[in-house]
Amino acid sequence: MLKKLSKQLSGEDWTWNNLNTLCWAIGSISGSMMEEQENRFLVMVIRDLLNLCEITKGKDNKAVIASNIMYVVGQYPRFLRAHWKFLKTVVNKLFEFMHETHPGVQDMACDTFLKIVQKCKRKFVIVQVGENEPFVSELLSALATTVADLEPHQIHSFYESVGHMIQAESDPHKRDEYLQRLMALPNQKWGEIIGQARQSVDFLKDQDVIRTVLNILQTNTSVASSLGTYFLSQISLIFLDMLNVYRMYSELISSSIAEGVPFASKTSYVKLLRRSVKRETLKLIETFLDKAEDQPQIGKQFVPPMMDPVLGDYARNMPDARESEVLSLFATIINKYKAAMIDDVPRIFEAVFQCTLEMITKNFEDYPEHRLKFFSLLRAIATHCFPALIQLSSQQLKLVMDSIIWAFRHTERNIAETGLNLLLEMLRNFQASEFCNQFYRTYFLTIEQEIFAVLTDTFHKPGFKLHVLILQQLFCLVGNGLLTEPLWDAATVPFQYPNNEMFVREYTIKLLTTSFPNMTAAEVTQLVNGLFESRNDLPTFKNHIRDFLVQSKEFSAQDNKDLYAEEAAVQREKERQRMLSIPGLIAPNEIQDEMLDS
Repeated sequence: MLKKLSKQLSGEDWTWNNLNTLCWAIGSISGSMMEEQENRFLVMVIRDLLNLCEITKGKDNKAVIASNIMYVVGQYPRFLRAHWKFLKTVVNKLFEFMHETHPGVQDMACDTFLKIVQKCKRKFVIVQVGENEPFVSELLSALATTVADLEPHQIHSFYESVGHMIQAESDPHKRDEYLQRLMALPNQKWGEIIGQARQSVDFLKDQDVIRTVLNILQTNTSVASSLGTYFLSQISLIFLDMLNVYRMYSELISSSIAEGVPFASKTSYVKLLRRSVKRETLKLIETFLDKAEDQPQIGKQFVPPMMDPVLGDYARNMPDARESEVLSLFATIINKYKAAMIDDVPRIFEAVFQCTLEMITKNFEDYPEHRLKFFSLLRAIATHCFPALIQLSSQQLKLVMDSIIWAFRHTERNIAETGLNLLLEMLRNFQASEFCNQFYRTYFLTIEQEIFAVLTDTFHKPGFKLHVLILQQLFCLVGNGLLTEPLWDAATVPFQYPNNEMFVREYTIKLLTTSFPNMTAAEVTQLVNGLFESRNDLPTFKNHIRDFLVQSKEFSAQDNKDLYAEEAAVQREKERQRMLSIPGLIAPNEIQDEMLDS
């Protein structure tokens, strides 16, 4: 590699493609040598690349060499952690590149800065030998100058990187001081906008103001994503004003839609309002709550004030003005605060359930974002706030079950999978509850019939693993005598069955005989008997169903790799572990680095 690099220097092999290929190879062997050998190698590589940059003419050529230097140094975090002066030089060089307007250079500089900071963050918050202050403090003093030539998306990346640095500071006072300095520019602008908006809401209609508000919110989201719990002081500062801005924009949107022609919600002005500020507000809150440590007081501080401005707004709005992020935000909140949210579930349910169902069950196409997020919210409630579901009326519970069945029938894989996971959660929770008999008497046969329908229709093969788990749950329930009341309706069944297993066995044989007229009664009976016999042994149970599907006419002429997806995933993970055990085979940024900043 060093020989090839010398040919680049001499001009013998110099082309952009040759240099890119060589630098990619140099970056890809990071971690494969002993540390001392790697250090010597990297020093020579960087020295030669810097020389090449120096002697090569032409701005385009220099930009290509610069991006390769950035790539290579980003691939060697171990070296950077061990050599502070070199690390500082590299970072300052990246700051220089952030003023270089040649296409792609600024993006590369910001991406490399983030990659390096994630692997070396502790180095920036301690006072290094020969320095007067930590590098992060020096950086914050020159922040405005450093980001002056960056585009908004690059500034967000830069702020995320600095958030990682601040997160590594263990002294809470210093941490808050750094955060305050980092957010000084956006906070100043935010304060000006809030002041103007209080005097006149119309100020918020201006396109430039919308973009500025959006930009400030996105900057906050970037820092929240890297800082986690320690972002608390900043979000507390802007939270209530942010909810007011959310409410103001919501009213502006609703009045625009009400005054406008049909589909006004799809016009660019309203779309810019809606699809930006409101969404980013929800995203910021969700990011912070998701990344923050599980501290009940944070939930108590932030959830109650959101109930009306966010949930109430969702319920009051017309379908086109409802933000799907409301659903994912409350799913995150419930996943985070679990049973502490039980008392709030009825309010959440009332605000989003009926109105969202009406939006998504008319067909399989409209409101795709609401679909997945709605079922993710339902799953969070079923997992962590199950007692709240038991309190629902039988009519409401039927709506929930109908919506779950509707979800796993969906041909969109994510929605079907979320529906199946949700159903499995519900089955397990009801089995452990006092309402076990009542629930299964109402829904057992419907669920079995619907799962067999999607299992055998060839459109839902990716759900095979979950179909099997649900059927196993049902067969174990009756086969192991966990239900104490009959599943059949004595008024409609001509004779009494000795137990639920006999009833379900006969029902399943009839169901499959009708569904597969090409199969003999003996074949179907053998399958059903096999399912009952293997119900407590998942691998055998799964193989039994898989063999039946592969042999059936519907599946025999198709590619059935989805039926073996679980086994393939296990094989892939084994291969990854093997590669991890060989130094240099996995890229440094893909490794969960245990020696971070050691």
